[in-house]
Amino acid sequence: MNSNYLDMIRGKQPGTTPVWFMRQAGRSQAEYRKIKEKYSLFEITKQPELCAFVTELPVKEYGVDAAILYKDIMSPMVGMDVTVELKPGVGPVFPNPIRTQRDVEQLHPFDPTKVSYIGDTIKLLTTEVLDVPLIGFGGAPFTIASYLIEGGPTKSYNKTRGMLVGEPTLWNALMERLADMTIAYLSMQAEAGANALQIFDSWIGAVNEDQYKQGIFPHMERIIHTVKAKFPDLPMAMNGVGNGHLIELWKDLPLDVIALDWRCSIDVASAMGITQTLQGNLDPAYLYADKAVIKQELDTILEQGVRHGKHIFNLGHGVFPEADPDVLKWITEYVHERSQELWVSK
Repeated sequence: MNSNYLDMIRGKQPGTTPVWFMRQAGRSQAEYRKIKEKYSLFEITKQPELCAFVTELPVKEYGVDAAILYKDIMSPMVGMDVTVELKPGVGPVFPNPIRTQRDVEQLHPFDPTKVSYIGDTIKLLTTEVLDVPLIGFGGAPFTIASYLIEGGPTKSYNKTRGMLVGEPTLWNALMERLADMTIAYLSMQAEAGANALQIFDSWIGAVNEDQYKQGIFPHMERIIHTVKAKFPDLPMAMNGVGNGHLIELWKDLPLDVIALDWRCSIDVASAMGITQTLQGNLDPAYLYADKAVIKQELDTILEQGVRHGKHIFNLGHGVFPEADPDVLKWITEYVHERSQELWVSK
């Protein structure tokens, strides 16, 4: 197995900076688009062999050092008997938004048997398919709550933040339920054989530091400590968009990897005293640029990563559908080649 990703996290310098891309499976890949003409995302995830095929596609096409399980952060809602629809061009939509204590009480505890196909896919990938580590993942309670409360995607998060600051009892009741789900869901993936875990709090940049400390951090602390206590040797990463004001809080958690978006440089994060592996953080906008421009930015990121001492290359957010697969493949190759030179000369 190509262990560069795991070696970097564990402090065993692999001599090259490992690469993977958020949302690398699907999105812009021609072969994936053909599959999507026939199956929806949820239909793909319910077929282990097909889901494993999609998960492996970017490993074969781009040469990345890790695979991330193909699914949506809303996938575990099935295990809570929550109705969710993925509308093309819109995203997850919930016909019955969470607004009251009764709504929260009607959320069922997460039942892993209702999403057993996810575990089956992980077992297939890690025992028969992949020659790189597999990253399992789950959405953080705030990001999942934002969909549940708003009824779907939003740019303001007004109802979500309104509950957070205006109805703290209701908010914490919802967070408790979603934290329980996250613990059970991540544990299920670990038990099925995932080689690492990542928590995505994609929209956490919508809250300020005080709001995070009061209504979100205690629940994240419980999730991370609980999962890490159960699986102490399994690397665990935290990711969020617009998270620069929060990473100092994360550095004291038992996390192995902290992901940065493009708003916070690796040098700045390193100066905060973060000793964990840093992941990121090419602005996806550079995927539109020519190679000379991309190369300049890659050099800056890689040099900062080598200075920090532990770095996994990624985007600051996810691959978008218009991204050119050839560019992603070229970036992977360039990161591998250039980082080898930098690590040798360090």
